[in-house]
Amino acid sequence: MTGRFITFEGGEGAGKSTQVRALVAHLRDLGLEVVQTREPGGSSGAEALRDLLVTGEAGRWSPMSETLMMYAARANHLEQVIRPALERGAWIVCDRFSDSTRAYQGAGGGVTPELIETIDAAVVGDTQPDLVIVMDMPPQAGLKRALARGDSENRFESKGLAFHERLREGFRRRAAAHPDRYCLIDADRSIEDIGADIWRMVSDRFPEVKGS
Repeated sequence: MTGRFITFEGGEGAGKSTQVRALVAHLRDLGLEVVQTREPGGSSGAEALRDLLVTGEAGRWSPMSETLMMYAARANHLEQVIRPALERGAWIVCDRFSDSTRAYQGAGGGVTPELIETIDAAVVGDTQPDLVIVMDMPPQAGLKRALARGDSENRFESKGLAFHERLREGFRRRAAAHPDRYCLIDADRSIEDIGADIWRMVSDRFPEVKGS
C-alpha cells in the first residue's frame, strides 16, 4: 500500500490535536501503520527548535525569523521522519505543516507568499500532503479554549485577536483555492460530529479505507 500524508491545520484552540488522535486510532484499528507527528517538532532537531518558537514573548522573533526557523525544523522533520515513513508505505498524520507557515507567518505576519513558496519548493518539494483538513472556528472562541489550557506554549496565542483573524482568513483562502486537496471543517461543534465528518472525508479521499 502506498504511504499517505494527512495534515491538520487551523487556528489556536480549534481541536486539531483531539481529532488527530481520533483519526490515528481509527486508521490503526484497520491494521495500518500510522505515524502521528506534529510541527514545529516531530524529530529530534525540530523539537529543539520548537521550544524557541512557541515559548517566550510574542515579539521574541520576527515573522521572517519564524519562517526560516519553521523551515529549518521542517527540513529535519522531513528527513528524519516523514519521508522514511512514506517510503515504507506508512500513513502520516501531522498536526500542522507548511500551511501553518503560510497562515501564521504569511497571512498573519506579512511574510510574502512568494518567499514562502520559494522556500517550500526547496525544502518540501514534492512531499506535499495528500489531504489537508482545516479546522475552522472563530478566533475568539479558539483563543478562549487555548488560553484555558494554561501551558507555557502560548507565544502565538499572545499575538492578539487581529493577528488570529488574519491567519484564519489565510487558511480559508488556501482551502478555497485548492479544493482538490483541502477540506474545511466547522470546528465549533461537538467532538463526535467533527470526527464523523473527518472520517467521511478521509474515506471518500482514499479508496483503500472506504467502507471500513
